Amino acid sequence: MNTSSNLIATEQRLGANNYKPLDVVLTRGEGVHVWDTDGMRYLDCLSAYSAVNQGHCHPRILAAMVEQAGRLTLTSRAFRNDQLAYLYEELAALTGSHKILPMNSGAEAVETAIKAVRKWGYEVKGVPEGQAEIIVCANNFHGRTLSIISFSTDPDARAGFGPYTPGFRTVPFGDAEALAAAINANTVAVLIEPIQGEAGVIIPPAGYFTRVRELCTANNVTLILDEIQTGLGRTGRLLAEEHEGIEADVTLIGKALSGGFYPVSAVLSNSEVLGVLKPGQHGSTFGGNPLACAVARAALKVLVEEGMIENAEKMGDYFLEGLSSIRSNIVKDVRGRGLMLAVELEPEAGGARQYCYALKDLGLLAKDTHDHTIRFAPPLVITRDQVDWAVEQIEKALT
Repeated sequence: MNTSSNLIATEQRLGANNYKPLDVVLTRGEGVHVWDTDGMRYLDCLSAYSAVNQGHCHPRILAAMVEQAGRLTLTSRAFRNDQLAYLYEELAALTGSHKILPMNSGAEAVETAIKAVRKWGYEVKGVPEGQAEIIVCANNFHGRTLSIISFSTDPDARAGFGPYTPGFRTVPFGDAEALAAAINANTVAVLIEPIQGEAGVIIPPAGYFTRVRELCTANNVTLILDEIQTGLGRTGRLLAEEHEGIEADVTLIGKALSGGFYPVSAVLSNSEVLGVLKPGQHGSTFGGNPLACAVARAALKVLVEEGMIENAEKMGDYFLEGLSSIRSNIVKDVRGRGLMLAVELEPEAGGARQYCYALKDLGLLAKDTHDHTIRFAPPLVITRDQVDWAVEQIEKALT
């Protein structure tokens, strides 16, 4: 019989040991809730790292997926399909983008932006061939490919995978003057997360992005914002850049672009960066496939039409207030924007993971990051009563 312990044992026997999940085996999801194989219900406060912003198994996205899957799933980009143009149109209308390049995973979107902006540097900015530099931030997380881990400062992500891709320069996150000092004639881009998610929901000081935007404009440097985790409503705005009233030249989205049904990502360009790519120079068999496009179109409609972005702002403020009211001598800091929240524990608390297990036993699923931080990022459909219930459980676990 396939009990959860049997399934876990099979995973451990046959799977590569590159993940350390909480030992809960999930079998069903609906809205903010998931159920395990024993029938226990949990409030999901991870949302698959913000991929299920619209809630689990949203009926409208499901219907679009089923309908399209019965009609046409994949043509490759060798031919055109009748869904891609509509996705382009709807994304452009929503975000003000001039050019769009669809891919599958977030990491592929990042790789696409790196390639395109280097080419732009050589062909448009006039950087000598092979000399392009991209500035990144310490404690970044942009994915797991070889080029991306080459500029990671996380030893777990990076160590043992060299030789590394050159062409990156690292500065501290939130320090605009360090960024200014790092820019030179060969700088083609700054690649940055509006809020550092994996690092523990690190929010930069007010005015930081206004200054970053000014520096990029003054030096003819492309500002690339990785909104794969922060975008599509998570922080209470469609894109997190809106909190500072700036506009990136290139924006990367993924995760919630499909509401968790399918891997879909996109590079959105408000500059000439994507214009440098010619036929044959970049692509993906599955990128822009009709199934992905139909799912993404439904996921975007649901997000906007059902008021999820506004709900993320309201419930985020309410959740943050609730977390801040918890009196516990092991809580070091509480922070967040919209429904992207974190509780950082004192080092003497003995690590965040044990508290994630305590929360699991109370019916709430959350994930530790960087040893001492618990992140809370429920689907954007969460209600006030559900937030109250979550805060109660978190208080129990932390006091």
